Amino acid sequence: MELDGFESLARARRSVRKFRPDPLPEGLLERMLDAARWAPSGYNLQPTHFYIVEDPQLKPALQVACMSQRQITEAPATVIFLGDRRAAANNFRDMLRTEEAAGVLHPKYRASLEKYVPLAFGTGPLGLGWLWKAALPPMRRLALPTPELPAIHRRFWLAKQVSLSAMVFMLAAAAAGLGTCPMEGFDEARVKKVLGIPPWMLVVMVMPLGYSADGPLKRSRLPLQGFVHHDRW
Repeated sequence: MELDGFESLARARRSVRKFRPDPLPEGLLERMLDAARWAPSGYNLQPTHFYIVEDPQLKPALQVACMSQRQITEAPATVIFLGDRRAAANNFRDMLRTEEAAGVLHPKYRASLEKYVPLAFGTGPLGLGWLWKAALPPMRRLALPTPELPAIHRRFWLAKQVSLSAMVFMLAAAAAGLGTCPMEGFDEARVKKVLGIPPWMLVVMVMPLGYSADGPLKRSRLPLQGFVHHDRW
């Protein structure tokens, strides 16, 4: 896609508040999810999971958990974007095997991953290893640049990774002529209870999906110049 086409797509995407009940074409949702699967993630751990809600019997309870927003019951499908708190344990070895099979894992990079992923994500026996990891970075930062560790800021780390996939999904939906509504207004504990989502999953975003019934949507943005800082603040 040329840049002109992508710019038009990015500017045309809008959050949809009203949906038509029309069903989605067969296989289209899977294509968009597969596109979202290719979003980048830290250490390529791919922590994003997608929970699809299409069952009319689930929607009323999910709507209540989402502050009674009508998009949940209007849209033919809702995608729940989840982050796996156990992504390092669940995906790391599989990811290495997949990368090796594809011939894209350099031995030096593998050695780096083997060293840093356990350091970044491990919490030690009884989960108490996070104590020293919480204390070490502020002290080390006095002398050396030091990143935050996912072991301490797991929710923050997952929110970043999952949001990358969610944005790719929204753009794919816009390219397919569909509308989305990324929602933060939900009670996470109730959403997980209604859908039977395991406790180690983080609910990052709830996104109804379907054909827009809003009509032409126009929005504005503040000027770019107020948000760009060249070489100094």
